Amino acid sequence: MSSRYTPREWLPHERPTFPGSPSTPLHPVRRRIQFAIVGVVVALTGGLSNALVTANLLNLQGTLGAYAWEMAWLPAAYVMTNVSANLLLVKFRQQYGLRLFTEIFLVLYALIAFAHLFVNDLGSAIAVRAAHGLVGAALSTLGLYYMIQAFPARMRLKAVVIGLGMSQLALPLARIFSTELLQYGEWRGLYLFELGLAIVALACVLVLKLPPSDRTKVFEKLDFLTFSLFAGGAACLAAVLSLGRYLWWTENPWLGVTLAMAIVLLISSVAIEHYRKNPLINTRWLASGTMMRLALSIVLIRIVLSEQSIGAVGFMQNLGLNNDELHTMYAWVLVGCVAGVAVSALTIRPQHTGQHLMFAVLLIATGAFMDAHSSNLTRPEQMYFSQFLLAFGSTFFIGPAMISGIGAILSQPGNLISFVVLFGMTQNMGGLLGSALLGTFQVVREKFHASQLAEHITLLDPQVAARVQGTAAGYAHTLGDPVLRNAQGMRAMGATVTREANVLAYNDVFLMVAWLAIFTLLWIYADLWWRRLNPPPPTPAPPSPSPSPRPTQA
Repeated sequence: MSSRYTPREWLPHERPTFPGSPSTPLHPVRRRIQFAIVGVVVALTGGLSNALVTANLLNLQGTLGAYAWEMAWLPAAYVMTNVSANLLLVKFRQQYGLRLFTEIFLVLYALIAFAHLFVNDLGSAIAVRAAHGLVGAALSTLGLYYMIQAFPARMRLKAVVIGLGMSQLALPLARIFSTELLQYGEWRGLYLFELGLAIVALACVLVLKLPPSDRTKVFEKLDFLTFSLFAGGAACLAAVLSLGRYLWWTENPWLGVTLAMAIVLLISSVAIEHYRKNPLINTRWLASGTMMRLALSIVLIRIVLSEQSIGAVGFMQNLGLNNDELHTMYAWVLVGCVAGVAVSALTIRPQHTGQHLMFAVLLIATGAFMDAHSSNLTRPEQMYFSQFLLAFGSTFFIGPAMISGIGAILSQPGNLISFVVLFGMTQNMGGLLGSALLGTFQVVREKFHASQLAEHITLLDPQVAARVQGTAAGYAHTLGDPVLRNAQGMRAMGATVTREANVLAYNDVFLMVAWLAIFTLLWIYADLWWRRLNPPPPTPAPPSPSPSPRPTQA
């Protein structure tokens, strides 16, 4: 074996926790503070790469001259590559080292951000977003590694919670200040800021490098076949979940064909890995009861957390409010996210991760029940506290969810890639599934309520007739024809019916989220109870060497 793959001699406190992760030498306080600052910069840089676009899809739609369903390709393209990138990125770190990994992907990130400045149509924007998904997966891991260096060994779990939580702050931050960037230079203002942030992050990691790690030759030829099949299947699934509610699930045959392709490709990749001697994904370990229950818990939590992006934001936009008028609400969301990270870091205990998840889900259910009593008079002020609770729960749960899985791979480091893929898949696909489920439910309920309300809209009703005539009278100075004035009055009445139907539909969405959160709470509680009744068998101690037999004397 080449000398570059020879394991180093580590002191006990320096040994890397996992293959490909940095060593953990002792640092002075000043250097720990520097690592923390760089970790925050890198994590926010990776998170903002997607948040800036997600928060401004409506504004970018006008700039690119695209339909709403076409704009849905932008976040979909990001998830397509982000969800499968860690299949190869983990092994890349293990074989080529952290420093090369850091420098290559941050330079790529800066180049891609620079390429955004030359985007002038939807096709090129989608291609650049897909490239951003790849490097975004690298930056989220890199930010976590820097944050771990900032804390002593006894506080390493707190570092994991803070490192994971930093990237969750990107979306509320983007919603707060990105409007000013659009006023500065339209969509190029967003990408100029992103380019500047990427250059700052690159300068930080070049000045302050992570400690070295062991390198191992781990790539096999079959890894690339598995990656191709898995990445293709995940991309097809992401496309269906992102565009299904816009194009409608049963109206476009290509959605069904794409979903069938996703199933075939994903099953093929799993079948190959199941029978490999050195699998990239340990399918037997992932199919164990513990991992499957953890995956279902994370997916359910990600679905109910879609209430913020689909529920509250969509509700306010339906009432005619834009980002400028929602800044204070987003500020409360940001405060909730920061508070969730802080409280989670202060209270994290490996043996209590299930209770943390239950508390997070309880907060989400409380916030959703509060939002379910909204009306057309509801304004952001009435949602400050409920959105604070949802934001608190969104960051309070992510650290315990990761740590509950890390415990299962400390004794089996070879399953690291499998867990990273599981966690990334449940986070990304759970978010898309939540958006698709809640968005579809909102459309169905809006049609139902609109039909119910329309049945009672008749000019034979004196109240309806008076409302139409009052609205028509407002056009008397601009329309002389009474027939046209009445037509405008009826059109205004139709718009009112649609608005009220949407309000009722969003209330149904909030109630659905609340009850789904209650179900998730019961599921996690049942899982904890099952594990308490059926504890895993203790790991057998290695057998002691038997004494050699004494020679017999003749």
